[in-house]
Amino acid sequence: MTDPPKSSPSSTPAAQYTQSISGAAGLIGAATFTSRILGFIRDIVLAQLFGASASADAFYVAYRIPNLLRELFAEGSMSSAFIPVFTEYHTLRSKKETWELASAAFTTLVTIITVVTLLGIVAAPGLVWLLAPGFHEEAAKLATTTLLTQVMFPYLFFVSLAAFAMGILNSFRAFAWPAVSPVFFNLCIIFFALGVSPLFHEPIIAVAVGVVVGGLAQFLVQLPAIHKRGMLFSWRFQPGHPGVRQMGLLILPTLVGLSVYQVNITVNTILASYFSGGPTYLFYGTRLIQFPLGIFSVALATAILPTLSAQAARKELDDLRRTISYSLRMIFFIILPAMTGLIFLREPIIHLFFEHGAFSARDTAATAGVLLAFSLGLWAIAGNRILITCFYSLQDTKTPTMVAILGMGTNLVFALWLMSPLQYRGLALAASLSAMVNYATLLAILTRRLGGLNGRALRLSFARNVLALVPVALASYWVAELAVWHREAEWIAKSVMLFVGIGLSATGYFGVHALLRSEELEGSWGIVKKKLRLN
Repeated sequence: MTDPPKSSPSSTPAAQYTQSISGAAGLIGAATFTSRILGFIRDIVLAQLFGASASADAFYVAYRIPNLLRELFAEGSMSSAFIPVFTEYHTLRSKKETWELASAAFTTLVTIITVVTLLGIVAAPGLVWLLAPGFHEEAAKLATTTLLTQVMFPYLFFVSLAAFAMGILNSFRAFAWPAVSPVFFNLCIIFFALGVSPLFHEPIIAVAVGVVVGGLAQFLVQLPAIHKRGMLFSWRFQPGHPGVRQMGLLILPTLVGLSVYQVNITVNTILASYFSGGPTYLFYGTRLIQFPLGIFSVALATAILPTLSAQAARKELDDLRRTISYSLRMIFFIILPAMTGLIFLREPIIHLFFEHGAFSARDTAATAGVLLAFSLGLWAIAGNRILITCFYSLQDTKTPTMVAILGMGTNLVFALWLMSPLQYRGLALAASLSAMVNYATLLAILTRRLGGLNGRALRLSFARNVLALVPVALASYWVAELAVWHREAEWIAKSVMLFVGIGLSATGYFGVHALLRSEELEGSWGIVKKKLRLN
């Protein structure tokens, strides 16, 4: 029997698609894991140096402004609008046309982001006044937040260029350097926090400078990989280029659609400014749930977008449905045990890693409450990333936009309702409830549009996951209730018990899946074995 022809993309079996996606997601996940570990170390350093002080509140509110715009102009809209169009060009058109599109898009991006960055620096006092109403009575805190915002705004420029470079490399299914680049971002912040901040009268300003330098580093480290593929960007001011116009039409609604969760967090940051320490507790809670999201959800969404875009361009709807179903099953296979572990082990994790220096036991309890509320919606946040990516692969950004508007309204209603009885914890819970509404709505629309998403496989996968979560919950609860967490110091014993709990949870979870002959476990194990053979 001869192998099927490999020259025709349309003849690629669905199994090869899913294997390619899993392999890419595994590579991205491994690189992202390294980045997230450094990001975790960065957060530990900042917590130890600044705790939940006024400086920390000012920094996290100031960082939220360019970080939101990063989602809008860079990693969110750029990836979602650029990759489908660029993939269509290099799939169906000549190499010359493809690189002309890349240069025209690069020039247009630089022009727009330069203007936005300069306007942001000038408008920083007004932006801070709007986004931190709780700081109005504290002149020094308001002034510090404004200064930090102005210092960090150029980060938006550099991280937008980094996101553009990532879009090109991901379109060619080159995922390693884009996934590794945040490592350099975190290293820069850690260096400036530990090595440079003592030289500043206001040490937190050095951290803000580190954010900007880190954004530049993210862009520069990707340039060699782009050059290896035969191109460095050239200046080609052609905003009327058909491909650029097509991207523009996709970007405009994407500015709302993909970034709904970030917009919700920003709204919650505004409301949290009324509570002392609120912005800081929300930041650390968000950072902890971003750990599994960044490693798995973002990695998988990044990996599937080029494949989905190619399938959509070739009208391969059967393969498209299988890819979406497979992606949802894989993301819940990983995210659900992570969510369960965070719910039960939230206080031990925060106590062990953050409760040092200026970060107190009170701060641990407050952050744990926020983390619990965020964790309840972790599955929906992860699922939304996959579903939104599916819509963008179909070059449909209007539907996620309308759903996002619904989500923002839902978040605001829940936030205003819950912030009085639950304070900042209610704001986190509102974000989770909004994410659930978004997920249910997107799934219903996509299922109807594609005529189904292999619902039986999704239901069976969910049932297996629920059974497998029982040992995770039992092991995590046992560890969280140990007396060691109430004693001073004993950091080695606490570290051992936390990792014992994680080990028992993982063993029980994967053991149940093995007994049930889980397709998701078999697929994941196949990828691991393949990588071990390659190494």
